[in-house]
Amino acid sequence: MRPRASRLGWLDALRGIAALVVVFDHSSYAFMAEFRRELMPEFNTSRYGIMVFFLVSGYIIPASLERRGSVRKFWMGRLFRIYPLWAAVVAALLVADQLGVARARDFGGQSAVSVAVAHVTLLQELLGTPNLLLVLWTLSYEMAFYLLVVALFTVRLHHRSAEVSVILAVLAAVSVVTGVTLPSSALSGAVGTGLLIALAASGMVVAICCASAKSAALRVCGGVVGGVLALVLVPFNGGVPMWEGLVILAVMFLGTVVYRAERGEITWWFAACAAMLVVACAVGSASLYGDSDNFTQRGWIVAFVLAVVTFGAGLALRHRRIPGWLVGLGTISYSVYLVHPVLLAVSDGTIGRWERDNPVLEVAFYAVLLPVCVLTYRCIEAPGQAWGRKLIGRMKVP
Repeated sequence: MRPRASRLGWLDALRGIAALVVVFDHSSYAFMAEFRRELMPEFNTSRYGIMVFFLVSGYIIPASLERRGSVRKFWMGRLFRIYPLWAAVVAALLVADQLGVARARDFGGQSAVSVAVAHVTLLQELLGTPNLLLVLWTLSYEMAFYLLVVALFTVRLHHRSAEVSVILAVLAAVSVVTGVTLPSSALSGAVGTGLLIALAASGMVVAICCASAKSAALRVCGGVVGGVLALVLVPFNGGVPMWEGLVILAVMFLGTVVYRAERGEITWWFAACAAMLVVACAVGSASLYGDSDNFTQRGWIVAFVLAVVTFGAGLALRHRRIPGWLVGLGTISYSVYLVHPVLLAVSDGTIGRWERDNPVLEVAFYAVLLPVCVLTYRCIEAPGQAWGRKLIGRMKVP
């Protein structure tokens, strides 16, 4: 596969690195369990990779919307970027489950319709619904970010990324300092999962349709509805603690701050001050939150800080030549991110997990995964994006 030439090759490189780290985090359960138990309390590899992804998304997504200048074209682009591979991966897992070589998650008492609707919106993590694939939880926060970006664009506040990032980070710290804690999926417990899914799905459809309308008033209305939906679901119904959900949004907007600075819309000094405030609030929140199940202060803080440093290093080296293989890895990073849990599910269902570390199997897993992801990129991702670009090119809308 020939990687596409791009002046944003440094972002592709970061995505490629992040994808490999996330794959290691999940595959280590099966092949490197002993090493994982030693590493995780000191360095949370999952949070590292995910935070790098969120920073990159924060840079790219607002740029995509503003370059097109059209909310309708933006959503069309997102549709063809995300859903073709998403649908293929979900279908592959369900087929593997039926064949008995993998096991899909149990959704308890939730109906198949509510589970399907929650997943189609990509908001399942924020709607009290277990993720069919564990990695899908991050797409819920990505979707919340899209809704917020569109909201700010429609009300002409999209240039206030630094202020938004800092406010969200400060709210995260305040929630920890004041002891504001909510159980996971608190809203779902209060109003019922099925009802919340129906309300959120309806609100999302209304928000996207109105924000994509020709009428300026409808665009503002749709943007505000989507923004409110995101700001309600992330802190009050997320699967992670309230403070971390707010930090995730703050981190994505921090990526946007870098985009603003590079375009000359704000000064680098202002961007640096915003970054320091966000990092301070995030680290302070984690420190005050304390250790809990599957969470250690040190592991999370080290991962978060290293993610920010990694993004900063990529930014500093952005004008240097990026190795083609690294750009290529970033190009298939979405496939790597979505396909690897399916392969791991098949591995768990066939050869099982190993109690002792087995580096050979760990390397072999990557050796199988990467060629498969090249194929899924060529056969699913690239054609999907091409169809999307063709449709967008035919649109005659503002």
